[in-house]
Amino acid sequence: MITAEGLRAVADRLLRATGSSAWEADIVATHLRDANLKGHDSHGIGMMPFYIANRQTDLLQANQVPRRLEGPDTAVMVDGLRGYGQVISRLAMEEAIAAAKSRGLVALSVRNTHHMGRIGTYGEQCAAAGLACILFVNVIGHRPLVAPHGGSDARFATNPIVIAMPGPTEERPFILDFATSRVALGKVRVAREKGEPAGEGWLIDHQGQPTDDPEVMFTEPNGALRTFGEHKGYGLALAAELMAGVLTGGGTIQPENVRDSRIINNLFGLVFDPATLGNADWMAQEFAAMVAYAQASPPADPAAPVLMPGDPERARAAERWQHGVPMPEGTWAALLEAADMAGIGRDEMAEIRASGG
Repeated sequence: MITAEGLRAVADRLLRATGSSAWEADIVATHLRDANLKGHDSHGIGMMPFYIANRQTDLLQANQVPRRLEGPDTAVMVDGLRGYGQVISRLAMEEAIAAAKSRGLVALSVRNTHHMGRIGTYGEQCAAAGLACILFVNVIGHRPLVAPHGGSDARFATNPIVIAMPGPTEERPFILDFATSRVALGKVRVAREKGEPAGEGWLIDHQGQPTDDPEVMFTEPNGALRTFGEHKGYGLALAAELMAGVLTGGGTIQPENVRDSRIINNLFGLVFDPATLGNADWMAQEFAAMVAYAQASPPADPAAPVLMPGDPERARAAERWQHGVPMPEGTWAALLEAADMAGIGRDEMAEIRASGG
């Protein structure tokens, strides 16, 4: 286990050691900590070894801010210049929020940005400002990971979609955040690091046959993740690829575009003010009534009541703030190797972990 602040401090130290300013390191480290707190370990501190490897080969650029692109007043369009996606996306969403508050509705286009992390974070950012959004993300620069429905090899990345809306109370917005694959690759990585099998139905091997061996995603010939919901998940994966890859100008994962060891995200979204569409008080009452109606369904398992999207993350964050965040041995070993590359002594890493910074 590691405390939440210990986790943030470890990430912060690695980031500053590899060229990030204190401001950038704080944003990225806090994002990674919050992903772990909310149970999305696949998008948490376990990404740091990958980031450091990309920093050393200049596939990831430190201390970038979004470059605004020319476009209509109804759109916020930026190039991320291969900067940290957690920074680029946060700043781009801030611009979109300001524009949507002024105009009621704005399209958001972000391209050429290194890994954005947990996309639900930007839905939370939007909902906290009293706005709603629909976000589509694709991935280029990396080998495909997800097989189309009916296929036997990978043709997509995990292509997440986020739908967010403010709730009747600020503490409980609606945050729907899902990969169009059965799970994110990071969850398979976490299973591998724990020495556990992958979940049932997550994977196929290189011959297209179901398997629970996470190693198929990390050794050649590679297997593939499966889409959720069979043809429905495949359709949403393709929609995310087209919306984020084509409409932003950032490109899709088709093989004529560059593939190496980077993760470049493109994001297309709509950000809008619900208050421009109707009576805000009525909307809040109807929101609360509908959620209460859904949650009143008698649970099939008394220990697992019906929840609203966003509730599991909020509950997990409260629990992990109090009791700490799991740190698998394999994840810590990878972080120590990353520290070696960054010129940080292992004793210092252990001290930061123990002291919380």
